[in-house]
Order: sequence, then C-alpha cells, then structure tokens
Amino acid sequence: MSKIEFFFDCSSPWTYLAFEGIEDLSSRCPDVEIEYRPILVGGVFNSVNPSVYQNRDNPVPVKQAYGKKDMQDWATLLGVKIGEPPVFPVNSVKAMRGAFVALDAGCLVPYARQVFQRYWSELADISQDEVLESIVRDVGLNETDFFAKIKEQNYKDRLRINTEELVKRGGFGSPTMYLNDDDMYFGNDRIALIEAKLKKANA
Repeated sequence: MSKIEFFFDCSSPWTYLAFEGIEDLSSRCPDVEIEYRPILVGGVFNSVNPSVYQNRDNPVPVKQAYGKKDMQDWATLLGVKIGEPPVFPVNSVKAMRGAFVALDAGCLVPYARQVFQRYWSELADISQDEVLESIVRDVGLNETDFFAKIKEQNYKDRLRINTEELVKRGGFGSPTMYLNDDDMYFGNDRIALIEAKLKKANA
C-alpha cells in the first residue's frame, strides 16, 4: 500500500483545493493511505520562505489578477466556493491545534472540511472561538473538551513538531505532500502527478 502524507494549514485557499483533490484521489485509489499532518504555515514561512510576506506587500498586479482567475477555475473544477475573507491572513493556530483533537477522535476530514468551508466559502473568521464552536458541534465533538485540549502543551507540541518536520524535509508551504516518505510535491495541481506515479507503479 502506498502512503501520502498531506501537510496542511486551513488558512490557505490552495490547500482547500488540494484537500478536496486528495480526497477525490483517495476515492479513486482506495489502496492509498492518506495521512493528514496539520501544520502552522506561518511557522514555515518564518523559517524558510519569508518571500511570501514580501510578495503580499508588493504584489505583481498582472500575476495577482491571473492568480485569482486560476484559483476560481480550480474551485469550479472541484465544486467548491472560494471567496475573499475580510480577515486575511488569519490566525489559524486554534483551528490547527483542533485538527489534532479531531484526528484523535476520528473526524479529521469532516472537521478540516468545515474549517475550510467556514473560512473560504462563508468568509467567517476561524480565529474566533464562536466560529470554532459551531464547527466543533457540527462534527460531533465536545466543545468543553475541545477548547481545553487545544490549550494543553501536548497539542501545542504536536503542531510545532509537524511544522518543524516539514521544514526539515524540504517543505516551504502548504499544501505539501510526500508519496511514500521522500517523494515531495507542493501545490494542489501536483495531485495529478501523484496519481500518474501511482498508476505507473501499479501497471
């Protein structure tokens, strides 16, 4: 069985696209294990990719315009809605610590999908407790338990460890995927390359 590690932060619209793309891939390739690895992408940028901040401060207008079109083309293809949240970038630390709570409870996929949808489709501020509360209720987690756990050192450490691991393995943003441990791919559009390699290996 092949394994895909999916390092992700819900604060990225391209990661939302990749999340839905990797879920589609898993439905077509049931013999592939998807291991979801929550990270804090800001920590990655601060460590190895500060150019992201420079590009935000000084965007290239024509590239920015095309990027918006490209994103909407991908959203249409995958059947999702991506808007422009009034709070961007957003502090996703609580949501991403919460991803480990959902992971432990066996509901990571519905939890992550809700976080993506609330932020990118409904334009809600996922740094706010009341927004997270509604997500937690919707996926069947206990609110009191959830908010207690994301304050614990264990959950803080797990997010930090994943983030540091991604940097050590050569990652520089979200989404980053590894096929069978060391074959790295970055970006939602690389899922097609992963699928092609899987098909070739199984031919």
